[in-house]
Amino acid sequence: MQGRTRWRRLLMAGLAAAGLTGANALPAFALSELQQVEPAEEGESGSDSVERVPLPPPIRFPKDSTDTPESSEPGEDAIPVEDTPLRDVVRPDTQIGKELPEILYNLEQVPEPVRRMHGLIVEAAKSGDIERLRPLIGSGESATRLSLGGLDGDPLDFLIELSGDEGGQEILAILLEVLQAGYVHLDAGTPQEMYVWPYFFAIPLESLDKKQRVELFTLVTAGDYEDMKSFGAYIFYRVGITPDGHWAFFVAGD
Repeated sequence: MQGRTRWRRLLMAGLAAAGLTGANALPAFALSELQQVEPAEEGESGSDSVERVPLPPPIRFPKDSTDTPESSEPGEDAIPVEDTPLRDVVRPDTQIGKELPEILYNLEQVPEPVRRMHGLIVEAAKSGDIERLRPLIGSGESATRLSLGGLDGDPLDFLIELSGDEGGQEILAILLEVLQAGYVHLDAGTPQEMYVWPYFFAIPLESLDKKQRVELFTLVTAGDYEDMKSFGAYIFYRVGITPDGHWAFFVAGD
């Protein structure tokens, strides 16, 4: 079970790896406190917003170019979902009353390439050797997304930095726990089609029944659950795999 200290450390490490350090660094806020922080001043980290309550300072969907946008008007430099590699991690609408995806557990219901990649990641995580993730993560533009803010350098070094131990076994345990949860099938028949673990990513947290809350508490604490409800979404780690078996992302945050 992941505690508050772990969540804050992982969140801060992820932001640091995205370049949000120094003047842009965050104090160790609880999740419920994050939504109360004022956004960064214009020019510090950009002005784009994410679909739900943003983490401060706002994490923008990065463009291929690192040039500063000419205009800072809200929305003018926003990247259409279909044009950004982060389209795979844009959060679905999880408001109460919206039609929700079916919660699935049986891996026989996913295409064989998805099932194969899921099995390879689980096997690598169980081995305790983080290096076994390298061929699954890949490289270049098709590499698995590990940070919402972009990533420079070796991806395994980044994962080890997130982990609470020198060998990265903690982050492997989190990856394993995520993949052992139920999942959802999102955007079927579209270019954004994805299988996502855990299903909490696409389900309103307020709607979880007793059994589902037990499943959630294998990943986070009851206190984190309350904080996430205040925040407005499940924002711990999730994994996405495309129908053709590409490991699209393993990220946390919103």
